[in-house]
Amino acid sequence: MIAKEQTLELRFRTVDGVRIRYADTGASREPTLLLTSPWPESVYAFVTIWATLAEHARLFAVDLPGFGASERRDDLLSPRAMGGFLAELIVEADLGRPHIIAPDVGTSAALFAAAAHPERIASVIVGTGGAAVPIQLGEPLKSWVLDPDLEKYRRMDPRAIVNTAVDTIAGGVPDEIRADYLACYDGDRFFESMRYARRYPEELPVLAELLPQIATPVTIINGSHDRVVPLANAEFLDERLPNSRVVLIDAGHFVWEEAPAEYAASVRDAITGDQS
Repeated sequence: MIAKEQTLELRFRTVDGVRIRYADTGASREPTLLLTSPWPESVYAFVTIWATLAEHARLFAVDLPGFGASERRDDLLSPRAMGGFLAELIVEADLGRPHIIAPDVGTSAALFAAAAHPERIASVIVGTGGAAVPIQLGEPLKSWVLDPDLEKYRRMDPRAIVNTAVDTIAGGVPDEIRADYLACYDGDRFFESMRYARRYPEELPVLAELLPQIATPVTIINGSHDRVVPLANAEFLDERLPNSRVVLIDAGHFVWEEAPAEYAASVRDAITGDQS
């Protein structure tokens, strides 16, 4: 069972014409953290770090449009467009100037947002997301991004795909959370969400050109043995961003769930400026 103090109170609201699912501690505590869900997961990916981070900040976690339980809008299914959505969300949800915690698919979106609207963002905490040019990804993500035959994935059982991904998480996840992940990507939802990552070949080179211009502080948290999104992606970002640091944690791809204490501590250090 999920401990009561770790349970996210989920709500729905409409932002920029899209119905999104989110969780908000609602406290007036500063600073504010805006967390974006990984793929193929949901805001429940943060349940093990929720109570710890809530001691230090207001938390606002969101299933990005087309991911988790949020409504899909096709024109938002690209990193650059999603970055624009994040900038709009900050304003509409009255989040002030938050720190964005955007692992996995959120990495490129958060960096696009920081490039376009640095005045809205205090810092960015990313990692385990495709960033390198040329693309450097492990399986199955590499095939999801580059396979020329997209339609064959429509015929696959999305529950099998999500279960296979979740089964790689060291220590596993509670049955209730796995059930949410499965429900979020049932039917055609996983297939349609693939369209976002399949924009990487087109949009990551654009982001690469913008990286030297992003003055916003960026912390890149990566599992040291992530085979899905190799460390080369974190190194690519760190070499080009003018104000960045890499934090390696002894974990695989789903570092926020595999090593929650270390991940939460790294986030806390990033938002407080403690880089010792």
